[in-house]
Amino acid sequence: MTKKVVTITLNPALDLTGNLDTVNVGSVSLVKDSDLHAAGKGVNVAKVLSDLGADVTVTGFLGADNQEMFAQLFKDMGAQDEFVRIAGSTRINVKLVEASGEVSDINFPGIHVNAQAIAAFEETLMRLAEDHDFFVMAGSLPAGVSAEQCAQWIEKLHQMGKKVLFDSSRAALAQGLDAHPWLIKPNDEELAQFVGRELHTPAECRVAAEELADKGIENIVVSMGANGTMWFNQGEWLHAQPPRMNVVSTVGAGDTLVAGMCWGHMQAMEKSELICFATALSALAVSQVGVGIDDAQALNTLQEKIQLKPVSALTE
Repeated sequence: MTKKVVTITLNPALDLTGNLDTVNVGSVSLVKDSDLHAAGKGVNVAKVLSDLGADVTVTGFLGADNQEMFAQLFKDMGAQDEFVRIAGSTRINVKLVEASGEVSDINFPGIHVNAQAIAAFEETLMRLAEDHDFFVMAGSLPAGVSAEQCAQWIEKLHQMGKKVLFDSSRAALAQGLDAHPWLIKPNDEELAQFVGRELHTPAECRVAAEELADKGIENIVVSMGANGTMWFNQGEWLHAQPPRMNVVSTVGAGDTLVAGMCWGHMQAMEKSELICFATALSALAVSQVGVGIDDAQALNTLQEKIQLKPVSALTE
């Protein structure tokens, strides 16, 4: 069973999270406490995989001017740092978490990636492909990297026999879906964006996901928050339902689900065990601030409470 995995974060960010009673739009909002930390979807996935015991290599693009928090995180994780440094500063994203649990994301554009940096990244990616089979590409695209370029990288890895777990949205997702990713994880909102219609029930999500299966995507994982996780593989649906959780923050829950699906496959878990494990991991994530596994025993206990629902339940 392999432990080696590469996570790709093309547009990382320093996340500035502020907790407050309520956001006063157009007026002053007082933050009670705040936290600044290195993040980005692929970085979050790497943190969870590292906690699970994976041998993680991280790559993507980092601004050279404010890379210290990232470098320290990668060192603390024991990850191999293969990020391409470029001139400028990595963006700062703001997340405002209200007492109600509502989260407002203010995402800034990333720095501009030039042709030289893209060439350096491609060289790194091909070198890592020599001895890695699992690649997680997660998050948005920075200026200078097109959705077509991103899709080409996915297709290239696919042609090399690599398993690419792809988690993005908008144009990047639309292009990437045709590049044969091995696993995708849209949430219900992202799935609705892609199929161009509103999805109100798990049954509607199921129909939309099956439309994507026609593209030759082996694993389609749909995250539906409190409604759990649906997974379509080899013509079979599995639906895992977590118990009701005390939601502290939903930030990073989707990234944690991706990490769980990746680790489960790396460890060759049986399918029903795998989806329960990944769903438990994601459910645990909403009960804490920040990504990572703080309590392995709590994860084991929660996994036992995950209910596997029959496929017929998805038609309700």
